[in-house]
Amino acid sequence: MRYLLKIIPLKVRITCIVFLFTLIASAQTVRKYSNEFMNIGVDASAFGMANAVVASTGDVNSGYWNPAGLVNLEDNQLSLMHASYFANIAGYDYVGFAKPLDDRSVVAFSAIRFGVDDILNTTQLIDAQGNIDYNRISLFSTADYGFTFSYARKLPLDGLNFGVNAKVIRRIIGKFANSWGFGLDAGIQFKKNNWMFGFMARDISTTFNAWSIDEEQFATIQNAVAGQNQELPEKTEITLPKLQMGIARKFIFHYDYTLLTEIDLNLRFAQTNDVFSSSAVSMTPSVGFEFAYIDMIFVRAGAGNFQNITQLDGSDSVGFQPNIGVGFKYKGIQVDYALTDIGDQSTALYSNIFSVKLDWSLFR
Repeated sequence: MRYLLKIIPLKVRITCIVFLFTLIASAQTVRKYSNEFMNIGVDASAFGMANAVVASTGDVNSGYWNPAGLVNLEDNQLSLMHASYFANIAGYDYVGFAKPLDDRSVVAFSAIRFGVDDILNTTQLIDAQGNIDYNRISLFSTADYGFTFSYARKLPLDGLNFGVNAKVIRRIIGKFANSWGFGLDAGIQFKKNNWMFGFMARDISTTFNAWSIDEEQFATIQNAVAGQNQELPEKTEITLPKLQMGIARKFIFHYDYTLLTEIDLNLRFAQTNDVFSSSAVSMTPSVGFEFAYIDMIFVRAGAGNFQNITQLDGSDSVGFQPNIGVGFKYKGIQVDYALTDIGDQSTALYSNIFSVKLDWSLFR
């Protein structure tokens, strides 16, 4: 630890702590990017298809992707996932559980945690006399939590289903600040023969986060770097709605082989770096494929997150995120793996993602 402290300039360390406060909310205004950890996704099988699953999802993980897909469950299901980001600095974990109420309705619960633990707090490294005291260093964690409660039901029209989510958001930055938030999602699916259509509206209530900031802690670092981050951040944050639309089709070959294909369009109501962008709305597509043998062995591929990227020389290019994945299912146990950003075609980092899905019949 002492070696790290020596090679990192003091101003840089203090600035990093001050910067954490600016991540909260600079004003009670709508933000392009808010609660982004809730947009990463869940389930390695979905990641392998570049998250193009809004129309085809039909298991416990539908509580995240499109709650309408939960009605395809015939029994309770449990799902677990773990992923590491930024060279194992950040951990991303997910658990989901779904339970059919009857032959027409299903409820589900899921929890997500994205966090960085054991961050060095060096704001008190120098005492009042100007002496460096390594014993004054402490550790803290920053973590984002998302809890989702889902309900899905089949509608009278054959093949048409709907679902809704109620989300509770909890975000913590050590002892410096924390927030609570609440939001709603709604989704629809329609299936006809081998065709599937999906529509998912996220944060339809414009998810609201209310922050509580420890002003005494903030005061200790407010003037650490002259002229930077001097103002106390505002205490509210609003997340804009997002829309996802998808169309999928399953092809069956010789009974034992199937190919699932899906194309999704992801829309934000703000100008971003998405490949199609205007002042009113931005849109990026994603496409995914899943080849299956006797519903036991799966091979997946996909591409998504198409973005306009400015290069160092000032020129623009289009980057995207290609993914691949494999899966195996046997007697109610499904294990999936995905490797994202193959070939370094985007600015995202490689991530290895594992997930497990269990049918409740295993425990009976």
